[in-house]
Amino acid sequence: MEEPARRVTDPDDVVGAYTWARSFRIWDTYFALIWLATLVFVLGTANPGWPVRLAAAALLVPLIPLFVWVGRPILRGDPPEERQALGYLVAAMALFLPSAILVGETRLMTFALVPQCFMSLRIRRALTAVAVINLAPVAGWALLWWPSDQDVFFNGLFAVVTLVFSVALGTWVIRIIEQSQERAELIAELDASRHEVSRLSAAHGALAERERMAREIHDTLAQGFTSLLMLVQAVEAELDHDVSQARRHLALMDETARLNLAEARALVAGGGPADLAGASLPDALRRLAARHEATLEVTGPLRPLPAGPEVVALRACQEALANTRKHAGSPTSVGITLGYTDDTLTVSVRDDGCGFDPSAVGTGADGYGLAGLRARVVEAGGTAQVRSAPGAGTTVTVRLPVPPPRSSP
Repeated sequence: MEEPARRVTDPDDVVGAYTWARSFRIWDTYFALIWLATLVFVLGTANPGWPVRLAAAALLVPLIPLFVWVGRPILRGDPPEERQALGYLVAAMALFLPSAILVGETRLMTFALVPQCFMSLRIRRALTAVAVINLAPVAGWALLWWPSDQDVFFNGLFAVVTLVFSVALGTWVIRIIEQSQERAELIAELDASRHEVSRLSAAHGALAERERMAREIHDTLAQGFTSLLMLVQAVEAELDHDVSQARRHLALMDETARLNLAEARALVAGGGPADLAGASLPDALRRLAARHEATLEVTGPLRPLPAGPEVVALRACQEALANTRKHAGSPTSVGITLGYTDDTLTVSVRDDGCGFDPSAVGTGADGYGLAGLRARVVEAGGTAQVRSAPGAGTTVTVRLPVPPPRSSP
């Protein structure tokens, strides 16, 4: 079955098709020149007589329409359909061989037919066809005209040399074509792999960005809304008997709502946490501790740090405090410790709540609990440790690498 024609849609394919069309015009010109030279030699030779030469020339004339209408479309196939090519070459040899037997000068047409054999046939069939094209005209010419032994020898030697040259050059060309096809396939595979890697990289980047945004929303907005709901419940319980405490909780609700709004704007703008805007990490943790009724202890010499470790420390503290509020039980004493050393920033959140078994806890219903905290810390090159036991409280400790302080001159 004939293969369907290729659809050229890619710009590189368009350029390749145009280049191939232009290069084939060289073969058209080459075939025309060889055919014209052969016709001139046939008509201009001294022997045999005019009737024989005209008959040989007449056999050459159909080669032009045969090549244009049949051979050329077959040879331009990628690859050529071998069965059709074999039929075309048989028809061409049926015209060429009688003419070459009648007039020896017709053998010049060999230089136009031999390349077509290698262009369209497999190596074994091509070698067979080339041998017939080179040797059969000499053998038929010798049997028809019975020339001298010297003429037979030189013509036979010329045919053998032409055959050897044709086989060597044709085999070399076929090897080059095969290597080119293999390289073209390899390039196509590499190009497909490159596009697949690019697609997977884009997909991975999008997934990583979604996970990052999910963690940010969980650690900021979701926890803020949870705090608001808990404060609403506290205010409803305090309105009847403790108005001052209810007002304090209402003020805390106002502060939490404003902070959530600032966090939402920071997420949209791609900035840092609202708590760290214009403030140091200890100041942000003090405000966070006040909202959660926790204590804060800062150890070590304070110094400014890159935004990355401070953001991770703040988010880890927010997550630990949110878990304490949801799971530790009430009343609960919560303490935060922030420690500075030369190469490490440590934040620890501890409570004396009901505790739990860390080995029995998964990622939670939302998938962004302690697992999200650990993932964030690992991305920053740090470590997260959770120590807890039923009835013994919980301690979450995060250690992050930081650059050492600059030595004063």
